[in-house]
Amino acid sequence: MKRFIGFVQKEFYHIFRDRRSLFILFGMPVAQIMLFGFAITNEINNVDIAILDRSQDASTKEIISKISASEYFSILQYIKEEAEIEDAFKKGKVKAVLYFEKDFSKKLIKENTAKVQIVTDATDPNVANTISNYINSILSHYQEEQNRAITQDYQIIPQSRMFYNAELKSVYMFVPGVMTVILMLVSAMMTSISITREKELGTMEILLVSPLNPVQVIIGKVFPYIFLSLINAAAIVILSIFVFHVPVKGSLFLLGLESVLFIVTSLALGILISTISATQQIAMMISLMGLMLPVILLSGFIFPISSMPVPLQVISNIVPAKWFIIIVKGIMLKGVGIHIVWKETMVLLGMTLLFIGLSVKKYKIRLE
Repeated sequence: MKRFIGFVQKEFYHIFRDRRSLFILFGMPVAQIMLFGFAITNEINNVDIAILDRSQDASTKEIISKISASEYFSILQYIKEEAEIEDAFKKGKVKAVLYFEKDFSKKLIKENTAKVQIVTDATDPNVANTISNYINSILSHYQEEQNRAITQDYQIIPQSRMFYNAELKSVYMFVPGVMTVILMLVSAMMTSISITREKELGTMEILLVSPLNPVQVIIGKVFPYIFLSLINAAAIVILSIFVFHVPVKGSLFLLGLESVLFIVTSLALGILISTISATQQIAMMISLMGLMLPVILLSGFIFPISSMPVPLQVISNIVPAKWFIIIVKGIMLKGVGIHIVWKETMVLLGMTLLFIGLSVKKYKIRLE
């Protein structure tokens, strides 16, 4: 019995002296519960909306004030013409437009009925539905307040209008997200495992002292995965068009170029992971656990980033998948060009250069 107790004590000792094991045992559960607790929510907060008020009377101003005072919405801009609605959506910040008809107050008093149109960006159908329901609730509350003071009830009729996804098909949201997740995880994981395998076998040092410089070694290692990932991306796009009938309103050529950039970004991140991984198992664990949760939770794939706490919104900016999802949705569903998504493109390009620079620097240090 004493031998068994001694053996158990030894195992505890090995676990507690291994910082990586302690991180897996205690750090990962804490990180996961914090991410799931704050990121997974069906509620909306601080969603940017625009106002198109063709009436500009006391009633519309009061309704706008109530919407602005709520924690759910933030009025980003006021637009003057209906033609500006789609332009606002294409820029990607505005998620809904509240459109008041002309002579809103007069119709409410004379006809006891007035109409409000709730125009939403339905590239994310769940968020579009939630926004519409929240605005309907605020309008209903305002209507109840007004009807308390009059004998004949006013009736505000909200009309919902969905841009880019009138039928609210969930596949329109999932295809760009799944494409991003697959390319991110496969590219980063396969690259990190491939390079770590060389380190485990001791052949990485031989490659680094060969006539090839570190940049050529890295490019040579990742080039096959660029080709294979492009086949994956093409297969996803083809299936989405011909099986799920997801439209590609923008340029296929631009979508291809952006996909290549994102694949290279993911591969560069995989290279960076390989520099801090001693074994293939560690590389796989970091790739799966360290990338899967941020990609799914903090990219805007399933849960709106604007509804998350500010610290998580800030962290989401360093997740490459966030920027690629914005690009894919813009090109496929909204038909935007490079003049709209150039900022997101530059962010991905900057991340790529940073990851590659850090990786090359690390291997140069190892060589010296």
